[in-house]
Amino acid sequence: MLDRYFKLTANQTTVKQEFLGGLTTFLTMAYIIVVNPQILAQAGMPVEGVVFATCLSAAIGTLVMGLYANYPIALAPGMSLNAYFTYSVCLSMHVPWRTALGVVFFSGVLFLVLTVTRVREQIVNGMPDCLKHSTATGIGFFIAFVGLRNAKLVVANPATLVGLGNFADREVQTACFGLALTLILMARKINGGILIGIVGTALLGMLRGISSWPSSIVSMPHPSSTFLQLDFRGAIHLGFLEILFAFLFVDLFDNVGTLVGVCEQGGFIKDGKIPRVGRALLADATGTIFGSLAGTSTVTSYIESVAGIAVGARTGLSNVFVAVLFLLAMFCSPLATAIPGYATAPALILVGALMTQSIAHVDWAEFSEAVPAFITMLATPLTFSIATGLSLGLISYTVVKIAAGKFREVNLLVWILTLLFILRYIYLATA
Repeated sequence: MLDRYFKLTANQTTVKQEFLGGLTTFLTMAYIIVVNPQILAQAGMPVEGVVFATCLSAAIGTLVMGLYANYPIALAPGMSLNAYFTYSVCLSMHVPWRTALGVVFFSGVLFLVLTVTRVREQIVNGMPDCLKHSTATGIGFFIAFVGLRNAKLVVANPATLVGLGNFADREVQTACFGLALTLILMARKINGGILIGIVGTALLGMLRGISSWPSSIVSMPHPSSTFLQLDFRGAIHLGFLEILFAFLFVDLFDNVGTLVGVCEQGGFIKDGKIPRVGRALLADATGTIFGSLAGTSTVTSYIESVAGIAVGARTGLSNVFVAVLFLLAMFCSPLATAIPGYATAPALILVGALMTQSIAHVDWAEFSEAVPAFITMLATPLTFSIATGLSLGLISYTVVKIAAGKFREVNLLVWILTLLFILRYIYLATA
């Protein structure tokens, strides 16, 4: 039955091979169970509720991808999107987290509608390549900066805005140990290196008395603090189109970029296209809807799935194993809540580094491509806002193309978005 449904023989794989691939994928991305609650907790969300929501949304999205699209690509709340949720929406815009969850829900519904009508594919195809690549890179810098801040390696400085932290601080010392440990594990291609680094850093901090030991190892999930806590009315009255667009735009390119990268690695691309791509795109939409209801930010595909493919995963059966492991992890919230921020900081720094790989695809020799890419990458971390980085990148792209006499390269979608963003900044200046 498994062979017929997942086409194991046709894909030259076995149940054992799929299990090992699924286990490897889970180990490489299990850090999200710890990191996602830590990030969303800064927006005021209860950690235990977010642990439950993280595991549930990852399991649902991963199952849809495996059972419906038959790809070994796991999903979970996205690192860039949880950062945007916390730092840009909740902290910078002072939006309550319940209202922000309502926007995430509407974005999930919109993802679903746009996927079914195939509009998502057209939007992705309509955006300039330089902005696609620079957005991913800018988000990587942004996440790495957050990690440096959580590790206290970068601190506020009244003279220079930011400065180097104090190495006499035991949290800084422990975070540096964790960064070195994780670097070594990743360089040696140890499966689960990021997770091992987080656990090792947390253990050292507990042994040094910087943080407390977990009260227990296993407990029943506590979903009530975040489950169905969305504020739909607040989201509608927020004037949430800008935030909704940012969630949509970032997830579009994060998810599609991951799909292309993983499918290339697994040899799934046929004639330059991804078979069943519509089904694959439904997975993050479904995961996002259920995730917002449970209490977490937008769900997207994970590049760490490449680790499972490298071990031999070729079908959606490996995703079934990943989903089961996420559901089991739901009962380990005491361990997740005991992990301090300085222990997850190395993971943020290194995941940010991995996300900057897209910078190589920007045509730096072409001025009209390089400048918008540079502005997007620079503005995202410096303004602490992914949405601002995207908007400034789009505006600069249109301006520089017109100045270079290449206005025909600006398509209708970019014209519309540029006009909307300019009107937004005019409104902010006069408000």
